Amino acid sequence: METTRLKIAVQKSGRLLDGSVELLKECGIRINNGKDQLKASAANYPIDILYLRNSDIPQYVQDGVADVGIIGQNTAFEKQKRIEEVLPLGFSKCRLSIAVPKHVSYSGPSWLQGKRIATSYPNSLRHFLQEQDITAEIHEISGSVEIAPNIGLADAICDLVSSGSTLFKNGLEEQDVLLQSEACIVKNDKLSAEKQAVLDQLTFRIQSVLKARHNKYILMNAPADKTGEIINILPGMKSPTVMPLATEGWNSIHTVIEEKQFWEIIGQLKAAGAQGILVIPIEKMII
Repeated sequence: METTRLKIAVQKSGRLLDGSVELLKECGIRINNGKDQLKASAANYPIDILYLRNSDIPQYVQDGVADVGIIGQNTAFEKQKRIEEVLPLGFSKCRLSIAVPKHVSYSGPSWLQGKRIATSYPNSLRHFLQEQDITAEIHEISGSVEIAPNIGLADAICDLVSSGSTLFKNGLEEQDVLLQSEACIVKNDKLSAEKQAVLDQLTFRIQSVLKARHNKYILMNAPADKTGEIINILPGMKSPTVMPLATEGWNSIHTVIEEKQFWEIIGQLKAAGAQGILVIPIEKMII
């Protein structure tokens, strides 16, 4: 009996593609893809990869040409298709924002009343303007939105912002943020039970990888009489593992914590007597 295969649409080039392929690789999935292929199959997992233009993926997922897509949340919101978000993936983070020339005295969304706004995200912008009860002229353009104020096409822009360097180079300043975005998995809202089972297995693997990325395994040596104090400092998952060392009066303490928490408490651990602190990456983390 042939195994049900899940068709996953990914961006055919760019940061979303790189992040998607890397994530699947960390999940132990090998993709046999050659240069300029439009479709590739996993050798060791029941999925097929479709390489598509990013803006087309929501439509293909809605129509069932692809079962699942990996896109930005901003694209999912903008295209307004019948698709369901399954899981945020933590990469390709950005935000959709209003930006205006630096010399402008921007007083908030009301400043946009009657203005011309250039954007590649007209639906998202229209939604924002309606929420703010603002009437403005929307100029839909594709690519190089940031030059619109400089050539007299618009008074402001609505565009994706990551580092903000492109805005800076074009004399623009970010103002209101319409939405925060990151890569996510979306699915067809009528996915069959068989394909849903494959997707559930895949999301389990992905969650294990994502959890591992943000957590570290740490171990340290500590005087026995300081062990209780150090354990109270540690914000680990559960009770840490404590093992006696060969040197009498000393213990080894092992636990898992979020990396950002470690940097917050490293000084406290050292002050409490912890020594030889090791921080080790985790490849997979099953909760």
